[in-house]
Amino acid sequence: MTNSASLRNALSTQVVGRTRELELVIAALAADRHVLLEGPPGTGKSTLLRAVAQGLGIGFEFVEGNAELTPARLVGHFDPARVLNEGYDPTVFVDGPLVSAMRDGSLLYVEEINRIPEETLNVLITVMSEGELNVPRLGRITAAKGFRLVAAMNPFDAVGTARISGAVYDRVCRIAMSYQSAEEEQAIVRRNTEGSSVTDAWLSKAVEVVRRTRSHPDLRVGSSVRGAVDFAKVAVSLAELRESTVEQPSVGVDAALVALSGRVRVREGGVRTSEEIVTEIWQDVFGRVEGEPGEGKAGAPMNRGTTSL
Repeated sequence: MTNSASLRNALSTQVVGRTRELELVIAALAADRHVLLEGPPGTGKSTLLRAVAQGLGIGFEFVEGNAELTPARLVGHFDPARVLNEGYDPTVFVDGPLVSAMRDGSLLYVEEINRIPEETLNVLITVMSEGELNVPRLGRITAAKGFRLVAAMNPFDAVGTARISGAVYDRVCRIAMSYQSAEEEQAIVRRNTEGSSVTDAWLSKAVEVVRRTRSHPDLRVGSSVRGAVDFAKVAVSLAELRESTVEQPSVGVDAALVALSGRVRVREGGVRTSEEIVTEIWQDVFGRVEGEPGEGKAGAPMNRGTTSL
């Protein structure tokens, strides 16, 4: 068995339902390629990459992509106080995550790469092309063996993002990641609620509620599996607080509202609130309870023992 195959087998228990993507990432990194993961939030991009880095025994530099990520923050800077006393000596330079990853031969993970400014992106393009970086007053830094850029982005979020140029795509191996299957998402939630009294039947319905938010006609963005994890965890805590069970409708609806109403996005021009839509989905999956109020407005959250609909 090859080293890559051994690594895949070892990591498959850590990353639920991502065998194919795991193989592709390992293969691309073994071929000394840079990688771009595209997919909606909560699909395990960071989890997968951290597991691979740990399995490979290499460093992992994390960078959060946003409009404030300037080239100086990415590359590093000279300490102003020390420059006054010692001048622009190499020992005065404070490495940023990019230079640290290049020196150490580590993975540089840039999250939400489509949110960073163009001038910062150009620095990354240069490093991907040349494998080196020229820093004013410091000189040339050559990437050590093992250095690779691994970036991630959500292609469906248009707020605060910019279109990634062809120059980036031409220098990376792109791997698309979609949501996992219902069974795999249930396994993720079960792993995060280990030791609780939640039944498999209830957990299956909780995951179904979350999955339906992704295809509901009134929602343009649904919840990731993180919403299902929070739904289950909040339901367990709320049931204990109310001396009830997660099967109690008031517990289930309130937990769903707390976990999901802020994660989903209502389509522009919609007349219903996210609370009303989440409540409707919960009713469709768990069933309406006889004696419940009719088509009213959902509250968030509702008072104990009520299911305001």
